[in-house]
Amino acid sequence: MSVQISASDVNKLRQQTGAGMMDCKKALVEANGDFEAAVDYLRKKGAKVAASRQDRDSNEGVIIAKSSADGKTGIVVEVNCETDFVAKNADFVAFADKIADVALANTPASLDALKALTVDGKVISEALIEQTGVIGEKIDVSKYEIVTGEKVVAYIHGNYRLGVLVGLSADAAGAEEAGKDVAMQIAAMNPVSIDKDGVDSKTIERELEIAKEQIRAEGKPEEMVEKIAAGKLNKFYKENTLLNQEFVKDSSKSIAQFLDSVSKGLTVTAFKRIQLGE
Repeated sequence: MSVQISASDVNKLRQQTGAGMMDCKKALVEANGDFEAAVDYLRKKGAKVAASRQDRDSNEGVIIAKSSADGKTGIVVEVNCETDFVAKNADFVAFADKIADVALANTPASLDALKALTVDGKVISEALIEQTGVIGEKIDVSKYEIVTGEKVVAYIHGNYRLGVLVGLSADAAGAEEAGKDVAMQIAAMNPVSIDKDGVDSKTIERELEIAKEQIRAEGKPEEMVEKIAAGKLNKFYKENTLLNQEFVKDSSKSIAQFLDSVSKGLTVTAFKRIQLGE
């Protein structure tokens, strides 16, 4: 005997799962009208879709950056999908925003730890599979970063395409606005570290080697190579380390000088920059 499936049951299942009307009706038929079993059916369907899409690229999506009410903590997450169409969908952005809220409230130690937390009563890893089933695209959280400090400023650039966190050494007068300016600098200039002490030795070796080859190719005598290469390395530091970069809004100052002018001794203690698909 076939079970009669009411329109209200189908609508109720749609409201809870976000799945399409025909999918909900089929789920209720397969589950003989058992609502919980129908939910499980749809989740299993989502899992199958997710499994079949593991080889798909999900390079679209949104970056959400947030800082806590007390300004001491900031998080940034990248939530991915496959198409720009889905990335611009208000429901998808809202889902990503909820994951960011969970990350900020719990400050998990890693991406895996974040996925083990719950959003809307579901474990995030399962909610991602469910969303994959509902939307029909591979949905995932690919990056998660956290910054703590005396003052942490969060910045989202370019319609959720890039997110920056900046940790400052003090919550001084003007620090919020200065932090936003520095975050915009980081978004535009993509520094490799805060200062030259933060540049890893492999990068330094590579830059020196490139510089030496350029100098030799120019025919400079060997005894000058080391000295000129050291000069080129200093130029690299100026262009690629945050505190030494020229301030985009005022090229007469470095970022270090700009921050010091806002509040004596104010500096950057940490930063994170996440760009969509990188």
